Amino acid sequence: MFVINPSARRRQLSLAVSLLALSCAAPALGQSMVDQASTSDRKGDSKRVKVNSAKPTSPNATINLVNLLVDQGVLKQEQADALIKQAENEAYVSRQAAKDASARAEDAAKAANAAASAANPPGTRHVTYVPEVVKKQLREEIRQEVMAKAEKENWASPGAYPEWAHRIHFYGDFRARYQGSFFPKGNDQNDAINFNAINTGSPFDNAIGASNLFNAPTYNASQDRNQVRLRARLGMDADLTHGFDAGLRIATGETNSPVSTNQTLGGSGGDFSKYALWLDRGYLKWTSFNQDIVASIGRFDNPFWSPTDLVWYSELGFDGVAFQAKHQVNDYFMPFGTIGAFPIFNTSLNLSTNLQDLRGAPSQVPSHDKWLFGGQLGFGSRFDPQTRFRLAAAYYDFENVQGQLSAPCVVGSSADVCSSDLSRPSFAQKGNTYMALRNIIADPLINNNGQILQFQYFGLVQKYRPVVASAQLDFGQFNPYHIVLDGEFVWNSAFNRGLTAAGTGLDPQTQSLPPGAAINNRAGTPTGTFGPFNGGDQGWMARVTVGDNQIRQFGDWNVHAGYKFLESDATLDAFVDSDFGLGGTNLKGYFVGGNVGLSENVWASARWLSANNIAGSPYAVDVLLVDLNARF
Repeated sequence: MFVINPSARRRQLSLAVSLLALSCAAPALGQSMVDQASTSDRKGDSKRVKVNSAKPTSPNATINLVNLLVDQGVLKQEQADALIKQAENEAYVSRQAAKDASARAEDAAKAANAAASAANPPGTRHVTYVPEVVKKQLREEIRQEVMAKAEKENWASPGAYPEWAHRIHFYGDFRARYQGSFFPKGNDQNDAINFNAINTGSPFDNAIGASNLFNAPTYNASQDRNQVRLRARLGMDADLTHGFDAGLRIATGETNSPVSTNQTLGGSGGDFSKYALWLDRGYLKWTSFNQDIVASIGRFDNPFWSPTDLVWYSELGFDGVAFQAKHQVNDYFMPFGTIGAFPIFNTSLNLSTNLQDLRGAPSQVPSHDKWLFGGQLGFGSRFDPQTRFRLAAAYYDFENVQGQLSAPCVVGSSADVCSSDLSRPSFAQKGNTYMALRNIIADPLINNNGQILQFQYFGLVQKYRPVVASAQLDFGQFNPYHIVLDGEFVWNSAFNRGLTAAGTGLDPQTQSLPPGAAINNRAGTPTGTFGPFNGGDQGWMARVTVGDNQIRQFGDWNVHAGYKFLESDATLDAFVDSDFGLGGTNLKGYFVGGNVGLSENVWASARWLSANNIAGSPYAVDVLLVDLNARF
């Protein structure tokens, strides 16, 4: 058996490393040294050491020597592999440096020749000579430059990603849902008017006898439904350095609704038709060095802190610009604030729809842009290391969302327009109070004195400037479990009850409510006529959650229960929760639910939501949601 003492092993290991590096950079020299070493070995040993038969013989003698040392137990296989890889990488960089040095030297020589030719008269001969010491110095400088670039960009290491790829982060989530919607008996199907369907389509012919909008499109209020739905989202965040980040996210969705990315299986035409994807997020964000200031522009997550979905649905995206600031005063107090401006509706630059005045002269439809301006101030505090408290107050101003009564207009078909048509909401759920917008002239020739051709759009009666107070108290003394109390209150400071009191009687000629009168959210009467308005301007929500704050691992869990009361005009119904009562305001009721972790980043959840109308005709619905969630 071939035996090498420890000192001999160290000498052979040193020899192998030196030979390996020399061989990769200069194979001929390495081969000569190996031949000399082999001759010396043959003189000292009577037996010739055989190359490891388990590995194919390499054309590089030094690599064969390393294999031999592995076979004799001097080196471990992983040590040999690491030495070979290191030497190959260094040799690659050296070759690249030498190549670049030669190329630069040739370019320099050509440039010198060209300069000399231009400076010297014809017939002058010039021979460029670069001393070897200059070449060596240039080669070393380029080698160091290439090595630094290789280390920074990771291109010298096989299988490594470039530096810029490490600054891009992909993420996503998936949710499969069973949704059951159950309606009790007693709901008034005829009074569940779908104003959003009218305002986003052709105007509704509210002719004589249609004082209750008979035959108008309605929301389902009587037929139970069972749906299987999915939500899939894929996003990307890119670190642009110096505090700048960019983000994009696409998501499923049956429509461009701002409060739902759900896609009902079997929908969109059925028969396994493919589903649409929507741009759900797209933004540029800047964060200060100390992360106390964040500025965002584009379409991004809700910048305002909101512990519940009383005013803002959790999946809602905001379009516009927002500035957020916070400052950690000490371990127990941190104030924060947010301001922002967000366009809700922007009139088309080249709106092609024209008006016709009473004389028949055409005129351009006026612009009616709508905005949301908002500000929030609050603070976070700790009573002790385990108890956290957060409180905030916000003021929001929805500009130009109130419906406007049109100038007197003549409507002969559903294609005709009136001056205030753009003041109708471009999206709504249900609950807010509506009025007819068009002041249609009763004409004996065109509409038989208002008996026919009463094509109407509908707008919001009220202005909306909600004031919102939000609070959260987190007890963490039962670590890892928490008890969290959430509460929120909203009051529409611009609400004017006088606007809803007018026009309680029907027009004697058309037998319908006059333009400007509140149509819905009125109490019923024994005779079936319109009663007084019984909507409101306030709302509140309370919830308690027990268990893990976040569901991330197998066995994580939490349960919650709460109550919600949201009157008709406390805030815009377009942006509130789309699950409770199947979306909108003018709802009250309770909800319970829970979550449990099934695996890392996979969890199941179930919720039961029971809601009833506060004002207007009877309406109630119970909703069961069972979800399977995953994120990555």
